Amino acid sequence: MENSTQTAFRQVEEISTKEERYEPFSWYEQMRKESPVRKDEKRGAWDVFDYQSVKYVLETKEFFSSNRSKKQDDQQKSPIELSLISIDPPKHTQMRSLVNKAFTPKVMKDWRPRVERIAKQLLDNIDPAADIDVVKQLSYPLPVMVIAEILGVPLQDQSRFKEWSNWVVAGPKDNSPEAIRLLEENQQRTYHELYVYFKEIVRNKRETPGEDIISVLLGAKAQGAVLTEEEIIGFCILLLVAGNETTTNLISNAFYCFTEFPEVFEEIIKDTEGTLPLAIEEVLRYRSPVQAMSRVAKEDTLLGEARIKAGDIVVAWMGSANRDEQQFKDAGRFNIKRKPNPHLAFGKGIHFCLGAPLARLEAEIALQEWIKRYPAFKRSDDFTLEPIQSTFVYGLKEFKLTVL
Repeated sequence: MENSTQTAFRQVEEISTKEERYEPFSWYEQMRKESPVRKDEKRGAWDVFDYQSVKYVLETKEFFSSNRSKKQDDQQKSPIELSLISIDPPKHTQMRSLVNKAFTPKVMKDWRPRVERIAKQLLDNIDPAADIDVVKQLSYPLPVMVIAEILGVPLQDQSRFKEWSNWVVAGPKDNSPEAIRLLEENQQRTYHELYVYFKEIVRNKRETPGEDIISVLLGAKAQGAVLTEEEIIGFCILLLVAGNETTTNLISNAFYCFTEFPEVFEEIIKDTEGTLPLAIEEVLRYRSPVQAMSRVAKEDTLLGEARIKAGDIVVAWMGSANRDEQQFKDAGRFNIKRKPNPHLAFGKGIHFCLGAPLARLEAEIALQEWIKRYPAFKRSDDFTLEPIQSTFVYGLKEFKLTVL
């Protein structure tokens, strides 16, 4: 059965080719000017493009729900439907207070040397004399290895993590019924395999707890509540997929921006420590790893002049909001000195990305360590644009670089 998220995204025909998937920004601009809030009758979903409206949808939990499931009984819901990304208060508040313990500033400080070790290890395995696929050799394995350590799962399973993540965020190859059905079948299989995998991991952690987050969550309590096994499995699936997809695409998109604007990259090389954190924020704005999120209207409401009815799906296009000329001066310019930079790449409100500090840390370390070794590079001569085939997750399948 197709879920509401798939329905919301599956037929955005305006962004269908490779080039349009990685460069949807002229379409976004057209929508902001002509239809900043529009109803797409084919998909039965509302699309929201301007900054203020996107921000309002994301942060106004009173009117817009993250619970996209039509199942009323929690017993019937899948683990991902019980995870943080899919629930509302008060349950969301309880669960967030439990899992927040894994992402505090102190924890991130403790993680820095471990991330540095992993990044250096990956770079040690790179042959600078050959073309380097920065996605395959750095931006994908780094966050997967980090997430594997956080969850306490075997690193040798990382190839399975990649396949699972790809299917979870995938879009159909086209809008034909056959392509959509194939996607649904593969996603259902993927969720089942993830469930079986993490159910066994959780069982093992109960018997032999460690210092990983699963062991912590198994014994954690907040406001008199504990997480059920289904909720822990749902969180593991969410962390695995969101934790690696977001960071992978942030790092890959950063490399793309640096080769797209070599004069800006020269500024970063001159003062890496001072400019790199700002550059990462600008990558998050300019080429956001997640382009959109969906919500469900809780009640009839007005958004601008649009009358949205209770139960309607609303897609907030963060990738468009982050290029809104009404919010950002010279929005189409990649400016690493932009201050302030109130982008919405990690969302807004109670569902602001839990792993944002970790994603920033990993990106900073990966790029910093790369620049120390390879400050001069360019796109490979046989570079071809290979964006991820997904409407809402935004990045590259591969990106070949040549060290100079």
